[in-house]
Amino acid sequence: MSLSDHSTLLAELRAMLGEDAVLCDAATLQLMAGDLYSSGPLPLAVIRPGDSAALAQAVARITAVGLSVVPRGGGLSYTGGYLCEDSGSVLVDLSALDRIEHISAEDMYVVAQAGVSWKQLYDALTPLGLRLPYFGTFSGAGASIGGGLSHGALFFGSARYGSAADNVLGVEVVSADGTLLRTGQWALKADAEPVFRNFGPDTTGLFMHDGGAFGIKTRAAFRLIPLPAHSGYASFAFADFEAAARALSAVARAGLAEEAYVLDAGAVAANAERDRSLRAALRALRQVFNSASGLRGKYRALIGMAKAGRQLVPDNAFSLHLVAAGNCAAAVAHDLACAQALAHQHGGIDIAATVPRIARADPFPGLDAVLGANGSRWAALNVKVAHSRASALIRAHQQLIAAHSTAIERCGVRVTYLCSALCNYSFSFEAVFHWQDSWQPLHAAALPPARLQMLAPGDDNPDARALVAQLRQRTCALFAQMGGASNQIGRTYPFLSELEDPPAQLLRDIKQVLDPQRRMNPGVLGL
Repeated sequence: MSLSDHSTLLAELRAMLGEDAVLCDAATLQLMAGDLYSSGPLPLAVIRPGDSAALAQAVARITAVGLSVVPRGGGLSYTGGYLCEDSGSVLVDLSALDRIEHISAEDMYVVAQAGVSWKQLYDALTPLGLRLPYFGTFSGAGASIGGGLSHGALFFGSARYGSAADNVLGVEVVSADGTLLRTGQWALKADAEPVFRNFGPDTTGLFMHDGGAFGIKTRAAFRLIPLPAHSGYASFAFADFEAAARALSAVARAGLAEEAYVLDAGAVAANAERDRSLRAALRALRQVFNSASGLRGKYRALIGMAKAGRQLVPDNAFSLHLVAAGNCAAAVAHDLACAQALAHQHGGIDIAATVPRIARADPFPGLDAVLGANGSRWAALNVKVAHSRASALIRAHQQLIAAHSTAIERCGVRVTYLCSALCNYSFSFEAVFHWQDSWQPLHAAALPPARLQMLAPGDDNPDARALVAQLRQRTCALFAQMGGASNQIGRTYPFLSELEDPPAQLLRDIKQVLDPQRRMNPGVLGL
């Protein structure tokens, strides 16, 4: 489908949105056609609306002529969340919806447009002594709140407060016919602050983790908490993966931390290798010093890092890292002491808490991590299970990887792991596949310029790429077999096929009501 076939539509969109907000150049289309893992057909055009009313008008016009719309937030997907199904699609780049519209310290909520990053929110709220309960992902310097709500963002604060979707009060959404609707208390005819989500059925939840299948999020209201006055850190090393996982579950069940996560030795080494320069080390020291409370706390943090030296974790160890926080220093110390006792019960030994200190000192350091230390590619898969299934899941995936060890060694593929607590009831398991390969266009676009100058794209490596694709497919099948649930579903994880018939049909019926012509991100979630 050519641009000339839709010249009238493109002219109308430029009149609605502005000349600079409708992009059809080859470089932009190529960039927007792919995420960090793969690419799809080029979109017909990319639009970049500056407000929700203009977006609604544009969506109505696009779908009326039989084209699809595909929403894109920060773009840092590796599960095909915004890949076009065909060339008859207009990709909606939400990056211009980047304004924080209202912060209420009195009513404890914030309203932000969908293109706002987690870092933007964090930086705006911190000077006011406020914070989101869950406050961002590792990629929060570029990842947007709209994408996070659509695909299930989690990490910072998640051990206590859950995911992004657990902390949102209401959203504004554009549906496939251009209808602009709000959820929660925002849905009332009367003027009202969006402070209560569950007035009747939870329509906000309908649009959480939908991958943009039901509509395009334009703004969201989140609840706030006071910025905790005190934070504390602890790290422990374990001889084996399952022991570390059992300790993670014990800490999670007890509700002792805001973050609780396990890294294998490969994951720690990969992060350390990427940040091993003197400049990076000095930056980390400065950030830890500035983030610690009180002069005594600042120097205690630096002394702890100095004692640890360059070795963050003992060789071949699995490590558990914790962040505790609260408004009372004694309470934080008590939580860490309880966590230490639990870690020791499961065979953990104390190590310097350098990893969680650095992670919290600068939670959103930039997007260097879209590639490995030497420019290698990576892609992750995640699953959530009950704590009681964690050990079986770990064993099963390690067996899956062992069964492919010959091919993995031949192709130079590595597998690392990150496990974390999601509230006190869910164990999150993530397998990360690393390999050398040519880059996606998004890799070079996302990297900070200084980092980009240090790296060169790898050679095309179809054998490793095919093996990673096979391992990802078999990993997803294992997750489904074990009754796991994943976020960032996109076009990667089996979803509808894994549901019982009644809930699957309910989702199809909702899609039929909201998008009868299948014009809203068709194919995502299997819809």
